[in-house]
Amino acid sequence: MFAAYFDCPGGPENLYMKEVMKPNPGEGEVLVKVSASALNRADLLQRRGKYPPPKGASDILGLEAAGSVAGLGPGCSGRWRIGDAVMALLPGGGQAQFVTVPEGLLMPIPKDMTFIQAAAIPEAWLTAFQLLHFVGKVQEGERVLIHAGASGVGMAAIQLVRLAKAIPIVTAGTQEKLEATANAGAAAGFNYKNEDFSEKVLEFTQGSGVDIILDCVGASYWEKNLNCLSTDGRWIIYGLLSGGEVHGDLLARLISKRASIHTSLLRSRDKEYKERLVRAFTEEVLPHFSGEASPRLQPLVDSVYPLHAIAEAHRAMEENRNIGKIVIEIPVCGKKGPPQ
Repeated sequence: MFAAYFDCPGGPENLYMKEVMKPNPGEGEVLVKVSASALNRADLLQRRGKYPPPKGASDILGLEAAGSVAGLGPGCSGRWRIGDAVMALLPGGGQAQFVTVPEGLLMPIPKDMTFIQAAAIPEAWLTAFQLLHFVGKVQEGERVLIHAGASGVGMAAIQLVRLAKAIPIVTAGTQEKLEATANAGAAAGFNYKNEDFSEKVLEFTQGSGVDIILDCVGASYWEKNLNCLSTDGRWIIYGLLSGGEVHGDLLARLISKRASIHTSLLRSRDKEYKERLVRAFTEEVLPHFSGEASPRLQPLVDSVYPLHAIAEAHRAMEENRNIGKIVIEIPVCGKKGPPQ
């Protein structure tokens, strides 16, 4: 089978399609024929040599996949059948023609949804759901500040905050991105490049601040985050796009507000935790992707790249060109596609 690969860490130019061995499903695993995957910041970090896959995980890129069941390993419960349309949360291996998945990390693809749309769900939506509910314990009426609001996680978080009957507020770097977040349900949005988002948030909340911050930026935002965090607020850090080294009196500022910092990574969580997360998401959120549901949730696909153009997909994300998810279309088995 063919898969996205790189031989040594570096830039997007190191990526190529490599022919590798097709995996065999082990105990309790399902073999999925992949039709589409999607790109995540973790893929970029792994390509640079800064985020290796967890022990025992595939070193092929790709943290999510959508496709059809192609095989069942020994000990499977019988829930899945050959040909079922499924999507999966993965520790790696999704950007290949086949991937093996523990059966508890599979979800059915909602009715009338394409593989391309489904590939935009697992990593981003499960991350946002985990941050809001498992970590942040969001409550009805709370105000949630979402940084990188037009990213895959950001667009999912906006809709999930609305589903929880809370109030989403976002930051983004362009007017186009702010308009997209407003269309997704953001109550307010601020351009971090030309205005002080903390002052704008305080103005919007009439001085009370936000109850939860979903932060993938890190060091450069710490003062502004604390400035607009409410008393007893929760600051949840799940990425460090600006680095992790902080200079200043963070702890005194934090304790003065009785605030708490939570950190979270999803990829390195154990299988039992991920299965619990997938089960809760499947029961509580997945029905809202169906046409008759209210409110209706919608994955946002920014662009679709064939697997042989994986390098260009990485460049698009590195340049922050995307609004929503960048999806990777996987070639039909036996076909490699045009050369890069």
